[in-house]
Amino acid sequence: MRVLLIYPVFPPTYWSYDKILELVDRKVLLPPLGLITVAAILPQEWEFKLCDRNIRDVTEAEWEWAELVICSAMIVQKPDLLEQIQEAKRRGKTVAVGGPYATSVPSEVREAGADFLVLDEGEITLPMFVEALERGETSGTIRTEEKPDVTITPVPRYDLLELDAYDSMSVQFSRGCPFQCEFCDIIVLYGRKPRTKTPAQLLEELDCLYELGWQRSVFMVDDNFIGNKRNVKLLLKELKVWQQEHQYPFSFNTEASVDLAQDQELMELMVQSNFDAVFLGIETPDEESLKLTKKFQNTRDSLADTIDTLIRAGLRPMAGFIIGFDGEKSGAADRIIQFVEKATIPTAMFGMLQALPHTGLWHRLEKEGRLRVDTKQDINQSSLINFVPTRPVEEIAQEYVEAFWTLYDAENFLDRTYRCFLKLGSPQHKAPFKFPSLVDLRALSIVVWRQGFKRKTRWKFWHHLFGIIKNNPSVWEQYLTICAHNEHFMVYRQIVRDEIEQQLAEFKSRELQEAEPIAS
Repeated sequence: MRVLLIYPVFPPTYWSYDKILELVDRKVLLPPLGLITVAAILPQEWEFKLCDRNIRDVTEAEWEWAELVICSAMIVQKPDLLEQIQEAKRRGKTVAVGGPYATSVPSEVREAGADFLVLDEGEITLPMFVEALERGETSGTIRTEEKPDVTITPVPRYDLLELDAYDSMSVQFSRGCPFQCEFCDIIVLYGRKPRTKTPAQLLEELDCLYELGWQRSVFMVDDNFIGNKRNVKLLLKELKVWQQEHQYPFSFNTEASVDLAQDQELMELMVQSNFDAVFLGIETPDEESLKLTKKFQNTRDSLADTIDTLIRAGLRPMAGFIIGFDGEKSGAADRIIQFVEKATIPTAMFGMLQALPHTGLWHRLEKEGRLRVDTKQDINQSSLINFVPTRPVEEIAQEYVEAFWTLYDAENFLDRTYRCFLKLGSPQHKAPFKFPSLVDLRALSIVVWRQGFKRKTRWKFWHHLFGIIKNNPSVWEQYLTICAHNEHFMVYRQIVRDEIEQQLAEFKSRELQEAEPIAS
């Protein structure tokens, strides 16, 4: 069987980092880990080709070669996913689709023409799909409520990737999260009992990347890396040794719940293994909103103190924030800005609350008749809220746009990053010195020229850089890397403003049209 794996296009998002990637001559931040895992689970006597459409288009030769087309996507990739399904069917190909979006909303994928829906987790449903093909079946929906033992998951087919196009690689240690946040679809897709691979399994994946020549950042894609603290500590103790033996070829970052800050041993093990950043779902500093959305783990300790603990341990915080919770009082966006500035979080992902399919929030709003079908459904940071909130949509949207604009004002961003890095804990390992590549030197020179000479940020840029070199010299390289993120956010904040204002205008127009018959 000749299988063409297609990964659909991402629109511009908070994480697309287009302008930063241009500086280092790369196309995409992360690879399609799901698809290369699919390729590893399917029969290895089959032939595989992968096209990540965030890098390039599918070639005519690839279309002609393929007997079976497999796609996987997240909800934000929906428009291009549906186009690729339709194009494959136009060419007479058998199409199978899986992944988070198809699993959550299978009807739209089916309507686009997909022959097979291979849903839920592939360790169970992909062998069932192969059996269906062997029986001569030409279509069907394959799914299961069973959660697989991920210790059987094979090493992803990293060899299928165009490695030079990616800025970072992805590995996964666990699936599932023990918490019960109402708006989160992770517990719907993967359950509340975290399942982990073995340390040996994950190290085998790292061995594979190392042998392929990868020597850069690795993102641990777990939705809560510390969901099973016992197992993650067992991993980190072996990972620390692996990193030492291989002279620290990888730096790691991941996503974790805020209770990480309560476990000193866990933080130390992460830093010793060369984790340098962690993404945290803060959501809001408003405690009543946290309780309402069942994010109780964020109410147990001071969130500002939690962030400070992580920074001083050596873990740079990235954080997610949401506006639009039920019962939220006016000025929520301003309170988020104040918290981000106080906590010195350089990169704060910020968006309006979205009701994701089949989450607790979705079911509650559906029961209350508050879901909207007239809003943008490829959910992104530039998507208007997709339900009827408890305060005016216009107020929430305007607060959001102004807050995003303020957070990523070039000078505000540099000031906040500077304050964070002044207290950031030093790395706890000694990696051998590596001469920077010509590409990295070129990127550095562009950032220094733009921020240190060309723009009004020049005085702050030099003051802050010399301040870091003087007061916390061990982190100056990472500091400059985060300063470069400014190149992305200066552009992306305008995209957010334009798209939200356009959707808001359309929303107001619809409201007027709906009100006209009543007025007449």
